[in-house]
Amino acid sequence: MDYNMVGWFEVPVTDMERAITFYQTVFNVKLERHEMGDLDMAWFPFFSDASGAMGALVRHAEWYKPSADGTLVYFNSRGKDLDDELSRIEAAGGTVLQPKTLIAESYGYMAIFFDSEGNRVALHSME
Repeated sequence: MDYNMVGWFEVPVTDMERAITFYQTVFNVKLERHEMGDLDMAWFPFFSDASGAMGALVRHAEWYKPSADGTLVYFNSRGKDLDDELSRIEAAGGTVLQPKTLIAESYGYMAIFFDSEGNRVALHSME
């Protein structure tokens, strides 16, 4: 059976309020916060009939540490052009590291940024 390899992702944060504000501003979405003891999560919107993985921002003093190294999560642009999200990153407290760059005509474009917590994160769009 064929399946998508990624089913869930978690982005570590140290300041949940700041991180929620950052991601809601950049992606123009509403995150759903769930506090479960020492584990604090803010879930990204999920649509069961759409492609892509589910995920959340996660804060836990011992288990999660934001990092500029390691796994790189690619967020899909909500529109057709990742310039929409890129235009909001710096005002929201992030830094654009690599501007919109063509991967290949058949794969679209990508960009890389630091979020408000210091994580290195990427964007993807076909236009």
